[in-house]
Amino acid sequence: MPTKPVLIIGAGVVGLSLACGLKEAGVPFDVYERDDHVSARGQGWALTLHWVLPYLKKLLLPSTVAEIEAAQVDPDADRDGPGTIVLINAETLEPKFRIPAGERLRVNREKLRNVLLQEVSDRVHWGKRLTGIEADGGDGGVVALFEDGSRAEGAVLVGAEGSNSRTRKFLAPATYRNTQLPVRCVGCAVDFTASAVQPLRRIDPLLFQGCHPASGSFLWVSMLETPGINGTRGSDAERYRVQINISWPAKTVRDEVAATDAGRLAGMKQRAEGFHAVLGDAVRAIPEGSAMREMVVQDWPCLPWDNRGGRVTLAGDAAHAMTVYRGEAANHGILDAYRLCARLAAVYGGGLDVKAGVDGYEAELRERTSAAVLLNRRACLEAHDWAGLDGDSAVLKRSSM
Repeated sequence: MPTKPVLIIGAGVVGLSLACGLKEAGVPFDVYERDDHVSARGQGWALTLHWVLPYLKKLLLPSTVAEIEAAQVDPDADRDGPGTIVLINAETLEPKFRIPAGERLRVNREKLRNVLLQEVSDRVHWGKRLTGIEADGGDGGVVALFEDGSRAEGAVLVGAEGSNSRTRKFLAPATYRNTQLPVRCVGCAVDFTASAVQPLRRIDPLLFQGCHPASGSFLWVSMLETPGINGTRGSDAERYRVQINISWPAKTVRDEVAATDAGRLAGMKQRAEGFHAVLGDAVRAIPEGSAMREMVVQDWPCLPWDNRGGRVTLAGDAAHAMTVYRGEAANHGILDAYRLCARLAAVYGGGLDVKAGVDGYEAELRERTSAAVLLNRRACLEAHDWAGLDGDSAVLKRSSM
């Protein structure tokens, strides 16, 4: 059985979930993250954990799960029962669909990451940008090479460093590139007063989606912070922080995203001109000078790779980058961590050899996520076609997990 550690490349949600699971299983590991410290760059806005929750609760300590629940953007949103998934006509506000959401946690991504990190912080190495992998030695191990000249030896290396994974490029040099879809997306986070946010929260108190029938522009609105979470409740500075994204079909060069924040905001406001006043006013309220983020709409459907005899594998977006239009990328990534943790625990316990353990993990991974990536791709394209949004749409299709 192996004695060297599992090398996890990437200290995002998936890499840290795997690390937490391995710690509980007694499997040695080290995490290597390219950033110099935990807050070196933003970790996204928020994500929804839904069908993965039963697996998450098995993977993590109950105390860790409780802290994740405390990281919800609005713990009160579903307190009286499961909320709903709402898709509206962005021109009229009329709901096209309002269906039960089931159990879910809408959590701040950065807070989630910090909860996971505190469990394994002593095994996370910062400022480690991967430059190469050696997995052809006769000792059956793997070596990670880093930009600072250091190296780390392990029994298995897991690339969990996101959709632009260097590990993926090493394993699949001919096919590693993502596929960019003909959709462009821009978004930002903006603060609203209680009175200003109420028209949005009347549509749904947590999040909703909308499509404009004529333009195909797609709107995503989600709470990021509420006064009870950010400490402003009852004060003169009471505020809600809201994520607003708009995406649209890219048909001509005029549909490309501007290079500057000012240009992106102007483009976003222009695309909201045909929206209902409630939605248009919210977009127009985004202040000049706001940081505007382009989200590149791309995917990678878990194509085959050479795992070097089980010594190198992938998890999360590195293994199956998918669009956001079904809100399940993080769910698949955490399930990857759960499945891989179980396999590695068996390997380190002597019940499986490395190749059998990793091959078994990848077989389930590929069957599950190849189809999921393509379903999310379909959801992305259908989300921008009002006429095509119906009960069979991939946007609303329930996961079989």
